[in-house]
Amino acid sequence: MAKVELKQPVVQEIADNFKDAQAVVVVDYRGLTVAEDTQLRKTLREAGIIYKVYKNTLVTRAVEGTEFESLKDILEGPNAFAVSKTDATAPARILAKFAKTAPKLEIRAGVVEGNYFDENGMKAIAAIPSREELLGRLFGSMQSPIANFARVVRQIAEKDGSPAADEAPAEA
Repeated sequence: MAKVELKQPVVQEIADNFKDAQAVVVVDYRGLTVAEDTQLRKTLREAGIIYKVYKNTLVTRAVEGTEFESLKDILEGPNAFAVSKTDATAPARILAKFAKTAPKLEIRAGVVEGNYFDENGMKAIAAIPSREELLGRLFGSMQSPIANFARVVRQIAEKDGSPAADEAPAEA
């Protein structure tokens, strides 16, 4: 078999992994210990993120004509790719958090929802809270005025001498 034929399945795997991806983050993993790399892979896998090391030339072929083509310019040296198909900010958030404990890990760039971001852009995206956290904040802010209103009504009722709602006798 020719070398090109041997590389074609890998190029197809890369294309399949990148297809329909919400985010692809490129990191320089040089200097990580085996233990750190194992922990990073475990954390990413638990979050449903694909984390692979591919040859730059194969990635270049796989991304031609796609929204990830802008990554070709930064593909120098050893790179690893974190791909998320569900949460656009998760790879950047997890990698940035991990980089605090393992400073050798460097986020180089990424494509999030079709837009290219350099290292600083990826750090900004990493600062965005997860969807669940944002929804929790939204519902908390919506609930707060209602809870405050209920508290005021209860205090007024107690001040007037009438029993509070939870002190009322239960009817059978």
